[in-house]
Amino acid sequence: MHLPDAVDTLISLAREGDMRALARLISVVENDGTQARQVVERLFPHTGRAHIVGITGAPGTGKSTLVNAMARVYRQRGHRVGIIAIDPTSPFSGGALLGDRVRMRDLVGDPGVFIRSMATRGSLGGLAHATDDVVLILDAMGYERILIETVGVGQAEVDIAASAHTVIVVEAPGLGDDVQAIKAGVLEIADIFVVNKADREGADRTFLALQTMLGLGPRRVQHHGRTMTVHEEAPAPDRAWTPPILKTVATRGEGVDAVVDAVEQHREHLRTTHEGQRREEIRIRRELYRILQDALLSRLMERLPPSSLDEVIQQVTSRSVDPYTAAQQLIARAETQPVTR
Repeated sequence: MHLPDAVDTLISLAREGDMRALARLISVVENDGTQARQVVERLFPHTGRAHIVGITGAPGTGKSTLVNAMARVYRQRGHRVGIIAIDPTSPFSGGALLGDRVRMRDLVGDPGVFIRSMATRGSLGGLAHATDDVVLILDAMGYERILIETVGVGQAEVDIAASAHTVIVVEAPGLGDDVQAIKAGVLEIADIFVVNKADREGADRTFLALQTMLGLGPRRVQHHGRTMTVHEEAPAPDRAWTPPILKTVATRGEGVDAVVDAVEQHREHLRTTHEGQRREEIRIRRELYRILQDALLSRLMERLPPSSLDEVIQQVTSRSVDPYTAAQQLIARAETQPVTR
C-alpha cells in the first residue's frame, strides 16, 4: 500500500470511531517523517474547533487526578474529551515512564474520551516534541475539549502557555514553599489557579499567598527565607481577565465543576476579545519555528559527511574550539558541500 493510501485509510477509520486507527495516526506523527506531514496536511483544514486546556504544576500537586475529574465533568456536560498526558521518558524503552493512563482507569472504555500518554523524548519545557501535532489530530477528530497534562518539571515548564488556550496552574499545600508559583515564569502563564488537596493543612495559606501575588502593584513575598519583590504588569485594555483562584479536592470531585466553569468563562473571554486571536497567532508562530528548526537542521546534516560532526565534537571536548565557533564551522562546511545522503 502506498504511503498516501495508508494515511487516508487510517484517517477514514479514525473518523468512523476506530480508536486503534486513531492511536496509530498519533504514532505516525510521533515518529515524524513523510507520513507525519501527510497526516497534518490532510487534517489541518478540519481543525480550529477544539478548546485546548493546559494543566501544569509541580510534581505532587495532583494534576492527573484533577484532569481525570475534569474529564468526567465534561462528559456529563456532553463534550468529547481528548487527554494528552506528558510523562518523562524511560531511559530504556524511550516510552512514557509513568503512564497516566493507569491513573485514569475510570475513563477507559468511554467512547467519548481518548487518552494518550506521551514521552518527552528529551524535550524541555514540559511538553513532548509532537504534542501540537497530536492536538491537531484530536481536534480534527471532533474532540471538543483537549486537556494537556504537562510532565511536572517545575519552574521551567512554560511551553504550555504557547500551546494551550487556557492554562491551569495547580498548587498544593505542603510542597516546601508557601506557594510554588513564585518561581519565575509559572505565575505569568496561569489563566486559572487551582489549590488542590484543599482539605490538607496549609491550603488556606497557599490560597492567601496566591491572592497576595495577584494583587495590584509590586508585592513583597518570602522565598527560601529571602524577601523578594514581584512586579505585576498592567493588563492590556482588552485583556481584562483576572485569574481566579479555586480550591479543589480532586480525589472526591469537590470544586471541579467550578474549575470547568472557569475554563468555559475564559474560553468565552478569548472568543469575545482580541486575546483569542493573539494566542492563536502565538501558537502558530511557535509551531512554525519548530518545523523550520527541524527542517533546517535536517537539511544541514544531510550536507555534512558523517565524520564532520564527530571531528568537531572532539575539538570542542579538547577545548581547542568553543561551541559557537564549532557550530559556525559546521554551517559553513555544509553550505559548500553537496547533499551526501
